[in-house]
Amino acid sequence: MNPEKRLEQTVEELQQRLAEQEQRLIEQEQSFVYRQALMLTLANSAYEALMVINEKHQIIAINDSAEELFQRKRPIGENLTDVTGSNELEMMVVNALTNREDVFEEQLTINKRVYRARTQVIQRDGSLFIGVALQDISDLVRLNRARRDMVANISHELRTPIANIRLIIEGLFHEHEKPKRKQSINSLRAIARETDSLLWMAQELLDLSMIESGQAIMRMVEVRAREMVNEAIEHIYDQSAAKELEIVHDIPKDMMVLCDRDKVQRVLVNLIHNAVKWSPPGETVTIHAKDSDDEVVFSVIDNGPGVPDEFKERIFERFYQIDPSRSGNEGTGLGLAICKHIIEAHEGRIWAEGNGKRKGGRFYFTLLKPE
Repeated sequence: MNPEKRLEQTVEELQQRLAEQEQRLIEQEQSFVYRQALMLTLANSAYEALMVINEKHQIIAINDSAEELFQRKRPIGENLTDVTGSNELEMMVVNALTNREDVFEEQLTINKRVYRARTQVIQRDGSLFIGVALQDISDLVRLNRARRDMVANISHELRTPIANIRLIIEGLFHEHEKPKRKQSINSLRAIARETDSLLWMAQELLDLSMIESGQAIMRMVEVRAREMVNEAIEHIYDQSAAKELEIVHDIPKDMMVLCDRDKVQRVLVNLIHNAVKWSPPGETVTIHAKDSDDEVVFSVIDNGPGVPDEFKERIFERFYQIDPSRSGNEGTGLGLAICKHIIEAHEGRIWAEGNGKRKGGRFYFTLLKPE
């Protein structure tokens, strides 16, 4: 082969190798871009705030959730403490670098919210990186605290009627006294009232269990509103009579609503019971119902202290109570939350008016009319 031919062949081989090398570089670059896009998508799709920190405590990667949490856009290269304002988070990174633990978790507060913080040390090519994940657990912490309060409240309320029943029975059958008929009847009535309190708490716990398990099935039928209200009032008769309260209503005889009778009656009983509990002795509790387009608006009005404006939304949260230690009216904190669930399952609305303008408790809910 002559020199020119050999040179030409060599050039072609070099060009082919260069083309292959260039193709491999392109494929590697595409693969890198793909992996980078994949990781970025995964990071930004996460509910948690995620960051990667280098040994100098500088942020080298951050997802959208973390940028939103700290109100900083693309703080790449900036110091962790300068961006987050959290000395606790800085100490977690220091501990992670010092102890080289695979995973380190701690609970801390950022911007008045509670977070579960997790750091993880990663070693790559002689360099150290610290992955930081922040999960907002404020609602979980609040719910756990509320559940603890509920257990304490229920324990206290169970002790009270049980202790009262015990005292009544001991007084009724004291060995040195022969109980008289009138005294016995009064004692039995008192026992019945305390038993009603126990049944009420048991029913609230059962209702909550049904709601959380998804077993609260609604059976929608046409119901006469007046009959349903009268039955609810009868359920509360003993409690209202004990405080000499009058419960009145102005429900039209022919007014019909579409609902699950038992569930809505539970709502009425809860709201009336709440009004009776907070009403001063000798007052009146009033129940109204009026047509409004394709729905009926019910209201339960009492002359008690009412709901402060700042609490009128929160009182429908599970376990929430407005300072029961101050008022002396304790409870499980479940009744209004159960009412809210039932009414919303009927595609209705439930709300309270604050006592800022007018005194007294005022609760409202809506039900659909039959077609």
